[in-house]
Amino acid sequence: MEYDPVICTCLEIKQSEIEKAIRDKHLKTIEEVQNETQAGTVCGACVDDIFLLLEKINGKVEL
Repeated sequence: MEYDPVICTCLEIKQSEIEKAIRDKHLKTIEEVQNETQAGTVCGACVDDIFLLLEKINGKVEL
């Protein structure tokens, strides 16, 4: 089984869930990911990780 880390520990949202939302919904910004998944909306500690996932998938992050 492939390792699937929890990115948002507040809401227990896994990396695969965020990556799927980015790909399926063509999300470009951290705010779009927050609106779609709720990740990063409680304490905000995972916002940097969301940024890195957006950059990995899209090649850049719109601010």
